[in-house]
Amino acid sequence: MKIDTITEINIDRVIEMAWEDRTPFDAIKFQFNLSEQEVIEIMRSHLKQSSFKRWRKRVQGRATKHLKKRTFAMGNFKCTLQRTITANRISKKN
Repeated sequence: MKIDTITEINIDRVIEMAWEDRTPFDAIKFQFNLSEQEVIEIMRSHLKQSSFKRWRKRVQGRATKHLKKRTFAMGNFKCTLQRTITANRISKKN
């Protein structure tokens, strides 16, 4: 999926994932087949200039955004404390 063919809904999701501290660029690559540079281009074209600069300053060199720089293992993109949701019912902790 290239930038020209990506839908508005997917662009919103890419922007959301790019802002999240713990979501690495590799997860965006896996889900949307967009390179880090393509994500940067999307962010540049869809954010205000001040927001883009704030985001770039925030993610540059951040270990959590780059798998190779992480010092901890990455699981399945899911928090271990997240509850299971099935058939619109949330399981309760005992």
